[in-house]
Amino acid sequence: MPIAVYVLGLAVFAQGTSEFMLSGLVSGIAADLDVSLSAAGLLTSAFAVGMVVGAPLMALSSRTWPRRRALLLFLAVFVAVHVVGALTPSYEVLLVTRFVGALANAGFWAVALTTAVSMVPDRLKGRATAVVVGGVTIACVVGVPAGAVLGEHWGWRSAFWAVAIVSLPAVLAVLRSIPGGRGTDTGSAPVPVRDELRALTGPRLRPVLLTMALVQGATFCTFSYLEPLLTRETGLGAGWVPVSLALFGAGSFAGVTVAGRFADARPVAVVATGMTALALGWAALALAAGHPALALALIPLLGMLAFGTGTALITRVLGLASGAPTLAGAFSTTAFNLGATVGPWAGGLALDAGFGYRAPVWVSALLMVLALLVAATTAKGRRSRAGERRPSAVRRSARGRL
Repeated sequence: MPIAVYVLGLAVFAQGTSEFMLSGLVSGIAADLDVSLSAAGLLTSAFAVGMVVGAPLMALSSRTWPRRRALLLFLAVFVAVHVVGALTPSYEVLLVTRFVGALANAGFWAVALTTAVSMVPDRLKGRATAVVVGGVTIACVVGVPAGAVLGEHWGWRSAFWAVAIVSLPAVLAVLRSIPGGRGTDTGSAPVPVRDELRALTGPRLRPVLLTMALVQGATFCTFSYLEPLLTRETGLGAGWVPVSLALFGAGSFAGVTVAGRFADARPVAVVATGMTALALGWAALALAAGHPALALALIPLLGMLAFGTGTALITRVLGLASGAPTLAGAFSTTAFNLGATVGPWAGGLALDAGFGYRAPVWVSALLMVLALLVAATTAKGRRSRAGERRPSAVRRSARGRL
């Protein structure tokens, strides 16, 4: 595996820390800025909205740039907005910095995914995807718990400063390791945008992208409100929040690693198994939330299933979208973060409706049921179309013999 692929994973680690760290800081932000828990949770949604909008927009804007230049520009903007976020006393300004930071993160993700898979042969594309996505899981293991510890001892702003500082080595690593050529460095003209969009909006890809959005919506719905669930429903002290986040991240890293090895060979089996297990797992966490030992045991398992399934879905999109070398990564990022937008929003609605701190977990289970229905309906439609084609082929063959 080229060292540049691991460099991309390092940069994603810094950005993933920012994306996920609010799950351990929402209470502190809400108290400091005098807003509700659901308003603090919307900071995660604002980041996700920026990712949804930014992925295709930034990918299109930078499709003719040298990829090293694009990656460095996105990282520089990301660092700058975190400095502003750490300094501002305004919730509204913080909300804007989350959105702008997400635009930069989305651009980086879109370029990084396509860059990583372009550097390896087909048999290693799943592993290359897993390395990049693995940066997020390492953020969950190390960065997010560390952010929670910083928030507990020195306030939530210290976590924002830490993200800005940790991002600086990633800037240097990208500068030294990533080739500076345009696109995929094949020397050929870029694929026309219209052709890329046609490939990405075909009947094979639409259900996969929708499924990815629902799976990630379920993940972010619970993850965004994990801290109040553990401290106010499970009864754990604040010191257990970083531990729980680290457990989720450790499980996520294991899931990404396993999925990276099997997603290329058996993508459908990995996705179907993971989705079914997730539907059952989120329901189990909702039922077991009042029992600390059971809740702590389920958290790493759910992290493993969520990120393993998500990695397999990204790999499948990139494999099906070979005709869209620029926008495949962008559409994967958009679907991933569309779920991250809807999930916290839906969880916040359930909280504001007075259904209790377990409500977001039940919403996660419901989103997984919807994902399974989409997958089942799609599979049934494909079988029906295949059945309609086979008799026609048989009739043509019979006429030929006559």
